Amino acid sequence: MALRHAVLAALLDDEYSGYQLAKAFDIGVANFWHALPQQLYAELARLEAAGLVAGREVVQETRPNKRLFRVTDAGRAELERFAEAASKPSSIRDDLLVKVQAADRIGTGPVIAQLERRAAEAEAKLELLGRLLLDLRGDLDEAEYLLRGERVGGYLTCLRGLAFEREHRDWCLRAAAVLRERERNRAEG
Repeated sequence: MALRHAVLAALLDDEYSGYQLAKAFDIGVANFWHALPQQLYAELARLEAAGLVAGREVVQETRPNKRLFRVTDAGRAELERFAEAASKPSSIRDDLLVKVQAADRIGTGPVIAQLERRAAEAEAKLELLGRLLLDLRGDLDEAEYLLRGERVGGYLTCLRGLAFEREHRDWCLRAAAVLRERERNRAEG
């Protein structure tokens, strides 16, 4: 998957400025695709040059003018082609795992601290994703929303992000506890 597809998918619901797109990525897309704001601005320019999005200038009296972007028919067709293509299996590529693998030989203190920090970050994301799920479904309970909600795709990706962050938090806490206990046993032995 390329950033272009994540941007096109984010623009399906509404017109967004680059700033609004970055906020949307931060909240709704970050659980499965990370991009820096400058990457998003550059991608919007490429998508517009390719005719996959159209931008329009919005004149603002008290602030600088802004450009709003929307997906074109060609952009929607690109997303349809992307949806039809086979997806690659997911894989983990995380420098923290390399550190954990080497912890027995290089010392556990810094690795334990990073595991605990990562667990705290996952906990914060869990809270954010939980609030987002509540906002998406409004007054409906989850089963009703999944059956009758207006757009279920964002909700389903948010559920996946929630499951990932929960498992990641739990693994980090367990790994930190195991390394701490092994360190304690070595000190006593």
